[in-house]
Amino acid sequence: MKARIPQEVLVAAFACLAVSPALAQVSSEPVSPSTTAPMSTRQHPPMRLVTDFSDGTATTENWSGYAVTGSEFTFAKGSWHVPQVDCTKTPNTYSAFWVGIDGYSDSTVEQTGTASDCVGTTPNYYAWYEFYPAGSVVISMPVKPGDVMGGSVTYSNGEFTIGLHDHTTGAEFSVTKAVSGAKRKSAEWIAEAPCCTSGGGILPLADFVRANYGEDNNSDPGTNYATDSAVKDGPISAFGSNVEEITMESGSLKEAAPTALSSDGTSFSVYWDAE
Repeated sequence: MKARIPQEVLVAAFACLAVSPALAQVSSEPVSPSTTAPMSTRQHPPMRLVTDFSDGTATTENWSGYAVTGSEFTFAKGSWHVPQVDCTKTPNTYSAFWVGIDGYSDSTVEQTGTASDCVGTTPNYYAWYEFYPAGSVVISMPVKPGDVMGGSVTYSNGEFTIGLHDHTTGAEFSVTKAVSGAKRKSAEWIAEAPCCTSGGGILPLADFVRANYGEDNNSDPGTNYATDSAVKDGPISAFGSNVEEITMESGSLKEAAPTALSSDGTSFSVYWDAE
């Protein structure tokens, strides 16, 4: 079993505002999404480990997908379809899909992605970024189910640059920020049950059916790829024994699980199992 740094960190809340009109171009100012009901405070914290097995698999409370470990990560790029959620089946539930650096075994995460939530029985889709433990920030980029998203996180000269591109609409967004304490020890491609309940727990997972990641699924070249001190711009499989396949569980209940990697090591899907 690999060592893990405890994931307990303070939850920083952010206020949800009303959305302003967004253009299908580079957006410089993030805003909050439009909803038909008040939104819960949302964050996307580091992985909450349940069990780390010796065969390159792990179970967690909040993540499902793939992570790769190493040192001095400078780049991670991913792609995914925005999944459609079945809110009649799982009202008042949440799901997020993202690419990032850090969070697998440390207390920061630099990430960007999309959310497919159920506000009551009404679906709500939006894009976001987060320099955890700072709060999530919603991006003024309208997204809809089926949109092909490309996200990247790049580290250079002490700062992280997050980029998000909706290949379906052409909308783009980027932001750059320094993150204190970032270790750059991992990169991830994740379907997530976000945080937090009033007690700091993981929110119930929306029925997203299936999330498709990577170059083979989305025709987005160079995804899912990463760069660290040992691997230069390689697919997930290039990290060999440092690849971790992650299944989300709540107690003994499996909530979401990834498929095996594609033959070229770039792509996979995550299937929803339970709320």
